[in-house]
Parts: sequence; C-alpha cells; structure tokens
Amino acid sequence: MIKPVTDFIAEAKSRCKCIDVESARKLYDEADNALILDVREPQEAGEKKLTNSINIPRGMLEMKVPQTCQDPDMLILTHCAGGGRASMAADRLQEMGYTNVHVIDAKFDDIKEAFD
Repeated sequence: MIKPVTDFIAEAKSRCKCIDVESARKLYDEADNALILDVREPQEAGEKKLTNSINIPRGMLEMKVPQTCQDPDMLILTHCAGGGRASMAADRLQEMGYTNVHVIDAKFDDIKEAFD
C-alpha cells in the first residue's frame, strides 16, 4: 500500500510544535531574533507573501536554510498555505538541529492578516 501524504503530515505534526496565529504573533513579537519561513512554491509566494518572511520552498529547505540561519536556537516560524508543508518542513528543520521551530498551523490569509 502506498502511504498517503496525509500520513506524512500527521506524523510531522505529532513531532512539531504547532501553534495558532495569535501564539505565533506573540512569539515573534517577543523574540530578539526570528525568522518567518514561507515554504510554499515561489509562484505562490510571488502572488502574495508576508512582508517579513523569507521564501524557501519545501523542496529546497535542506540546501538553503543553513545559508539563511546559522543559529540553531533562533526562533523559526514555518508557514505554507494550510499547514501541511510547514509541518513537514519544521520536522526536517528539527532533524537538521534547529531547536526553536514552530509551525503556524493556519490558512495563509489568516496568517497574513495577523502579520502584515
């Protein structure tokens, strides 16, 4: 049987710190050093994105994040369009050694409203 993507997402979410938009905004506001990581595809981010976010698509994460974030303890808030890719990205970031990673588990429009 082929494992569906929903299983991968559920497994990733079980290993990550998934938070709502309000909690994410509070963490971001209180952090001295934070990164909002948009893991959507470039064309999605090109249509609309958060002002203070950096777009690194999920498929390029392992290659590009170390260039952007060398501090393993920096607050990283991942987001996508609905939480699935952000959860898988956060799970991988934790595997890479980042210790302060959170998933904004919400729809993009709700995230944009809170952060812009």
